[in-house]
Amino acid sequence: MATAASATRFPLPATLPPRFSAHRIPALRLGSTGRLTVRATVSVAPPPSPATSATGIVLVDRSEAEKVNRLKTVYLGKVVPLLKEEFSYENIHEVPKIEKIVVNCGMGDAEQNSKGLEAAMRELALITGQRPVKTKAKKSITSFKLREGATVGIAVTLRGNVMYSFLDRLVNLGLPRTRDFQGVNPNSFDGHGNYSTGFRDQSVFPEIRYEALGKQKGMDVCITTMAKMDNEAQRLLALLGMPYCEGAAPTAVVVRKKKRKAAPF
Repeated sequence: MATAASATRFPLPATLPPRFSAHRIPALRLGSTGRLTVRATVSVAPPPSPATSATGIVLVDRSEAEKVNRLKTVYLGKVVPLLKEEFSYENIHEVPKIEKIVVNCGMGDAEQNSKGLEAAMRELALITGQRPVKTKAKKSITSFKLREGATVGIAVTLRGNVMYSFLDRLVNLGLPRTRDFQGVNPNSFDGHGNYSTGFRDQSVFPEIRYEALGKQKGMDVCITTMAKMDNEAQRLLALLGMPYCEGAAPTAVVVRKKKRKAAPF
C-alpha cells in the first residue's frame, strides 16, 4: 500500500493481448487522498472534409445535401396550408412548388480567355454548391464573330435541397446586399409561372471573397415553378421571402396565345 505523500502506479501485466498496447491502457494512480485517479487520453476525430472536385472546387457534401433545408421546412409547414386555403385547392398536389432554379452567366470572351472561364466556373460553383456546365452556341452569327459550338457562357441547374439552400441565401443574403436595392420587380413573370431576375455583381454572395474577386460578372437567375398562372407563382415566392418592391401593381393574369404557323403555300 502506498504512503500518503506519494502515489503508486499499479504495474501492468507482463503479457498483453496482441490487440492491446501499453499506451492504450489508461494509467491508474492512487493519490494522497486515497482516491483512485484514472488518466486517459481522449483523441477527437477531425471533422470530415467537404467533397472536392478534380479541379479543386469545394462542392456541397452529400450528407449536407440530404438534410432537409430550412426553407423547405417553411414551405411544407406554412406555405402549403396558406396556398391551399387562399386558392381553394381541393388536392394538396395542386399547390404550386418550385421545380428548379437555373443560374446562367454569359461570357463573350470565353474562347479567348480560358483562365477567366475557369475562374467564373469556380465562383459559380462556390455560390450554388454545384459545378456548372459550359453552354455552347447553337448556330453561327457572322456579325458577332460567333461560330456554332463555341463556348458562350456557363450555367447550372439546381434541384432538391441544394435548390432550396441557394434560394434561401438568394432572398436573405444576395438580394439585400445589392447596391441601392429597393426590391425586385414583382411582374417579371413569363406568363407560365416562371420568374427571372439578374445580378450585375457576383460579390453580393458571402461565398465570394472580395480579395479574390476578379472581373465583375453578372448572372441571370430563372426560377421555374409548377404554377399555372403568374399570380399563384408570385404568391408562392412572396411567402418564401422574395423581397418584392413596394408600390408595384399586382401581377395580372396573362394568357399567352400560341402563334399559328404560317401556311406552306
